[in-house]
Amino acid sequence: MKRSRDRAASELFAALYPRLAGWCRRLVDDDETAHEIASEAFTRLWARWTSVEEPRGFLYVTAANLVRDHWRKMERERKAMRRATSEAALRPHAEQSDPSVRLLVQSLPERLRVPILLHYYADMPIREVSVLTGRKEGTVKADLHAARELLRVHLRRSLDPTL
Repeated sequence: MKRSRDRAASELFAALYPRLAGWCRRLVDDDETAHEIASEAFTRLWARWTSVEEPRGFLYVTAANLVRDHWRKMERERKAMRRATSEAALRPHAEQSDPSVRLLVQSLPERLRVPILLHYYADMPIREVSVLTGRKEGTVKADLHAARELLRVHLRRSLDPTL
């Protein structure tokens, strides 16, 4: 029993790790961090191996949460660095003049952010996002539409502060 479980986990790792790590790499823009996140997602899966019904979905949702935590940590570090160097006082609108899609996606509420990450960054079809998030396909489509609209408004506002 244990041997077949180990084999199944090993096959899952071989099949999904490269794609998961690549997806994380696009989100965090750093190979080492991407591999750490992907590895941590697999570690958390392995800890719950017998109770997880959809391992692939568990991995991507866990990785999305770990990416979000990484983004938050990086933002805290950036803010601390700005405070320490008084950069914020010298250039208060630096973030507005250079909008980052990553920061905009990060700022979305979780119910909109997770479908965006799974559909656009992991290239998952809406049907699969629906299954992984436990939402109806119509809800996923509505959330993706709402997220795109929010991103469009934020991007337009950051490019033209007079709006």
